[in-house]
Amino acid sequence: MLTLLLATRNAHKTDEIRALLGEGIHYLTLRDFPGAPEVVEDALTFAGNATKKAVALARWLSQSRIAAPEVPEEPMLVLADDSGLEVDALNGAPGVHSARFAALDANPAGNAADAENNAKLLRLLREVPSARRTARFRCVMALTPVTEAPIESASPVCYADEFELQTRLFEGVCEGRIGPAPRGRNGFGYDPLFIPDGYTQTFAELSGAVKNTLSHRARALAALKASGAVARPFNV
Repeated sequence: MLTLLLATRNAHKTDEIRALLGEGIHYLTLRDFPGAPEVVEDALTFAGNATKKAVALARWLSQSRIAAPEVPEEPMLVLADDSGLEVDALNGAPGVHSARFAALDANPAGNAADAENNAKLLRLLREVPSARRTARFRCVMALTPVTEAPIESASPVCYADEFELQTRLFEGVCEGRIGPAPRGRNGFGYDPLFIPDGYTQTFAELSGAVKNTLSHRARALAALKASGAVARPFNV
C-alpha cells in the first residue's frame, strides 16, 4: 500500500484531503513524526514554499528510515501545500504573505490573527470600488517521492537534488471578489471577506460541503487525483 505523508498537523485539512483522494492510501501527518524538521516558508511563490516543504520532509524521511522504525518501508510520498489570497487591486498581495499580512511591518517572521489580516485588507481597499475588488485564492501542492537513500545530483551544474527533480506540482484557483465587510462564521482566514464567482455568500457563509467543491485546495487535489500520481506513484 502507498503511504502518503501530509505535511500538516491540521485535522480539518487532513480530513479534506482524505475525503477527496479516497481510500486505498495509508495516510500519515506530521503528528506522527514529532521529530520532523520545521521548514521556513521564505520562498517568493506558493510553488516554491510547497516544494521546499515536500523536498525537506522527503529527504529527512529517507535519511531517517534506517534509524526510525516508525518510517514505513512501503512506497512513500510527501504531499505539501502552500496557499493564499491574491488581490488584483493590490498587485497580487497579500500572496505568499497571506498568513502574516498584518504582521509584516512589526514581525515579518510571525503570523497575524485572522481579524488583523482582514482589517488591514479592508483598510487598503477602502477607496477601491466593488468592480475592482477582484481576487482569487490559489493553492499549489507539491508531491515528492521518498527515495531509498539520499541522492546527490549527478550533474555538476545542476543545483536541484533528486528529490526536487522528482517533485510534481498541482495548482488550484478559486476566482472571486472581496466584499465590503466580514460576513459569516464558518471557515477561517479571509473566508469572511471572499465571495466566490457565481455566489452572493462569502466562503464563511457557505457550508463546508459547498466550499469544498469550490475551494482552491479542492481543485488542486482534483488535479492531483486526475493525474494518477497517487494511483500510479513514482518509482520509489
